[in-house]
Amino acid sequence: MSRQASAAALAAQKPYTDLFDLTDEAEMGHIELSRAADLVVVAPATANLMAKMAGGHADDLASTLLMATDKPVLIAPAMNVRMWEHPATKRNLAQLLADGIRTVGPNDGGMACGEFGPGRMAEPDEIIHAIAAQFGQGALTGRHILITSGPTHEPIDPVRYIANRSSGAQGAAMAMACRDLGATVTFITGPATVPPPHGVDVIKVETAAQMAQAVTEALPADAAIFAAAVADWRVDQSAAQKIKKTADGAPPALSFVENPDILAKVAQMKAGRPALVVGFAAETENLVDHARAKLARKGCDWIVANDVSPETCIMGGAHNAVTLVTKDGADAWPRLSKHETATRLAARLAEALERG
Repeated sequence: MSRQASAAALAAQKPYTDLFDLTDEAEMGHIELSRAADLVVVAPATANLMAKMAGGHADDLASTLLMATDKPVLIAPAMNVRMWEHPATKRNLAQLLADGIRTVGPNDGGMACGEFGPGRMAEPDEIIHAIAAQFGQGALTGRHILITSGPTHEPIDPVRYIANRSSGAQGAAMAMACRDLGATVTFITGPATVPPPHGVDVIKVETAAQMAQAVTEALPADAAIFAAAVADWRVDQSAAQKIKKTADGAPPALSFVENPDILAKVAQMKAGRPALVVGFAAETENLVDHARAKLARKGCDWIVANDVSPETCIMGGAHNAVTLVTKDGADAWPRLSKHETATRLAARLAEALERG
């Protein structure tokens, strides 16, 4: 029995392989296929097909169907580990995520080529779970999750500002992961380089004060995840005009004041506090000790700590290596893509909310 016949027998449906099928194209069959389903699932999604999707190519049945569909699309990437880690694949994945394409996997594991690493297609149960989440059956269905992301910019004058380094990639990945588990997500973002995801309520801010106000207005929430890199200080009085250099080259005298501590304010609320408050801690030394101190000082439930010292190449990169610090201990996770880190964290979040 041919593979085509086997697929037809298993699915109890006719398989389609040709873009211009003589028996179907009188009714533009490839367009009909793109509209007939409630969800288009691509499993496996090869590096080549992901590149076609990201570039908007439509030169065969699969890529044409994906270009023509008006339905949500879920991909399960599967490829050699080197192909998955190639810069071109990373660019294509970022574009697909920005376009609203949802993903499941890939996993670490052995591959048909004999190599081991990230790139193995998600297991069938994982794909089924992702499909269920698309139809409102995810573990966070009915939950409201508030997420802050990106840096804040604190003006010195109209052209200069103080900021922390943050691309916003991890916060955006968290928003997508919670969204894909069925949550209603309020995504409050500073001026990040990574675009906000589709399917969430996006609130754009510039300063820490604006972010604090947006957080207050977005509450109540079942959980609040503070992934933003909020500047600790701001200039007391920013200049209305650009500050000019003086003849002697002396720097301007700037007076600083502390910005609102958004994480601590929400974590220590007497009424209306989210059931789970999660902070992030970017550290360059003594990772777990600093994270434990922050957990106690802020009054939050979890701290997601990551080592951003230069040798880790995490700051601004595509991967993260975090330690989840709670009152019960510290759980060090392996180095994962930011998307995979977010997926794992969202699953833990759902479990904690379910336990109450």
